[in-house]
Amino acid sequence: MFFLSDMLNKKLNLPKPSEALPGRARAIPTASRHHVLKKPLKGPYPEGFETAMFGLGCFWGAERLFWQLDGVWVTAVGYAGGITPNPTYQETCTGLTGHAEVVLVVYDPKIVSYAGLLKLFWESHDPTQGMRQGNDIGTTYRSAIYTLSDAQLQAARASRDAYETALRGAGHGKITTEIVPAPEFYFAEADHQQYLAKNPYGYCNLKGTGIPCIPAAISA
Repeated sequence: MFFLSDMLNKKLNLPKPSEALPGRARAIPTASRHHVLKKPLKGPYPEGFETAMFGLGCFWGAERLFWQLDGVWVTAVGYAGGITPNPTYQETCTGLTGHAEVVLVVYDPKIVSYAGLLKLFWESHDPTQGMRQGNDIGTTYRSAIYTLSDAQLQAARASRDAYETALRGAGHGKITTEIVPAPEFYFAEADHQQYLAKNPYGYCNLKGTGIPCIPAAISA
């Protein structure tokens, strides 16, 4: 019983650098092209397009939400926000790399705005749960927005404040979403890229709160 409790505590707390797994110097292999959109995962991306990064629980279902959105050019899943360089899926699941499961989104801002991406993000999961998302428990499933510009950072923080007001008005708790400038993104293994397109009946645990996010409150 002590062993199980100890393991759970490790998965609910981010590791210290001295506790993190060592990882590796070389990137792990991944797919070259998007299984659905047929675009190159690692670019080059079209000039004028922008990139965003979100964590909202298991990245299988999260990625599908974004690749279906009009204006999104390509998506990829990976790991970010941790310590271990070039981690594997198995390593991140231990909670000893510090990474969150995230989705990289490349989009055309003339078709979909960053505010539109934030609206989808907030409404598609419960951002008040800390180191979990539903039955998925651990630091890898934490809610996170990793921003790639000052404008994104300001918009993300403003949207959080506006959405938290709406959530509290409906009886929900404080938003725990991590919002920081984007750390390094590590592409996940090929099997995990566009997982639900390859496995239509695969696992997806995403569930929003049912509280709408008002786009007018998110300027970007």
